[in-house]
Amino acid sequence: MRHDLKRGLTGASFVAILALLLSGCTQQSMLGWLPTERGLTNQVDRVIDLWVVSWIVLLAVGVTTWLLIIWAAVVYRRRKGQTGLPQQLRYNMPIETFYTIVPLILVLGFFAFTARDQTVIEAPLPEPDVSIEVYGKRWAWDFNYLTENVYSAGIQAQELPGGGVDSELLPRLYLPVNKSVEIKIESRDVIHSFWVIDFLYKKDMIPARTNYWYFIPQQEGVFRGKCAELCGEYHSLMLFEVHVVSEAEYQRQIGALRGAGNVGRLGPELNVLQNLPGTTPASERE
Repeated sequence: MRHDLKRGLTGASFVAILALLLSGCTQQSMLGWLPTERGLTNQVDRVIDLWVVSWIVLLAVGVTTWLLIIWAAVVYRRRKGQTGLPQQLRYNMPIETFYTIVPLILVLGFFAFTARDQTVIEAPLPEPDVSIEVYGKRWAWDFNYLTENVYSAGIQAQELPGGGVDSELLPRLYLPVNKSVEIKIESRDVIHSFWVIDFLYKKDMIPARTNYWYFIPQQEGVFRGKCAELCGEYHSLMLFEVHVVSEAEYQRQIGALRGAGNVGRLGPELNVLQNLPGTTPASERE
């Protein structure tokens, strides 16, 4: 009976390990189950690689820890006929050194690789082809195409009776494919967060502070965006779309905004908060 049980457990373990190895061959697992695909921007692959390597290392650490816990529970379990506490172990210098040094190396390694990739992602691109100013507001988005001197004012997502939202009314940010882009990130009222899900990037929008994001979209398509910072009652409806299009289509969209009279910039004069540090004009200061 014990032999059959042991053989069954061995077979189950083999099947579990085989399933784990085979699951690593799927396209989704190669992306670390991230909601994107490689090559969307000049930064996406870097984020994917950092994430995938991180979770593989941490999975190995987790499996090792689980095995050690199971081993200790089995080997040092109380046997039949034993009473009291089992023999206690202490002051094992090699083991204590191991579980002190190895986690320290892991933490320092994760920090170093993350800092390296963050430095590259946050680096400004010289003379970007397109400069766009994004204002987050409760609960929508304004897009100022500074290079072309036109703007697009958005409204919050409109819910449909049967569920979902009307995608035709979502604010749309148009970007030309394979052109360097500068995004200036601002807030009109409270803290928001500008998140393009498929681009694996988000950055906070803080009142009276300008943040920047530089990147190059490399594939045409429509990508989801939303606010990633809880900002009030209709936070879940603070949605938008990013349309990466050809240069010709981008110019057509800019022309459509200009033809609709959306010339100029929706600037800080529309901000709800006008009394924050750094927002008072010099002429009005005492």
